[in-house]
Amino acid sequence: MASSLPQEEKLRAVHEYLQGVLSLRDIALKYGVGDTSVRKWIAKYNAGEDAALLLNHTKKHYSKSFKQEVIRAYLADEGSYAELCVRYNIPSFDTVRKWVLQYNDRRTVRGSTIMTKGRKTTYEERIEIVSFCIENHKDYQLAADTYQVSYQQVYSWVRKYEAQGVEALTDKRGRTKPEAEMTELEKLRAENKLLKAQNKRQEMEMAFLKKLGEIERRRF
Repeated sequence: MASSLPQEEKLRAVHEYLQGVLSLRDIALKYGVGDTSVRKWIAKYNAGEDAALLLNHTKKHYSKSFKQEVIRAYLADEGSYAELCVRYNIPSFDTVRKWVLQYNDRRTVRGSTIMTKGRKTTYEERIEIVSFCIENHKDYQLAADTYQVSYQQVYSWVRKYEAQGVEALTDKRGRTKPEAEMTELEKLRAENKLLKAQNKRQEMEMAFLKKLGEIERRRF
């Protein structure tokens, strides 16, 4: 029975499970297959073998605007990779993931361009930008777009902070009083701001894992 089920139905079943719409047992009953078959479909999907669930292996082509829309939806927290696959009728979980990674790695998505021109910033701005980037899971491009700086600048500031601490974000160039001559109070304030961003990110990750655990428990 499982082998005769249309491949598109198998993929839909996997999406329903991953989204928490139905439990594994409910899916098996809905599609008239055994629990083992559903587990195999899910295992293939999680292993990145989504294409194996499709009857037609012809590679789909997506427009630049479509890719950008999906990327924006993900960055705006409108859904997980699996949820966006269902929403936009994309058969491969890995497809969406690659688009987002390409975006964050400052690559082009079929002709789209990413801002590369930087601008002069103050020490306070760099602290704010690095905090924002860390809080948002090191989404360098999102930080660059939000603060109108270049991807390279954000990437460099975050790397410097992680390697050398808050003092690495100072600008020692020029004849004016260098930012390096900060008071201990100023340094502590900057470090506190960055630590708060890291703590907030960790809290978000813990909340996500807790929610995921609740969803898993409701399935069985």
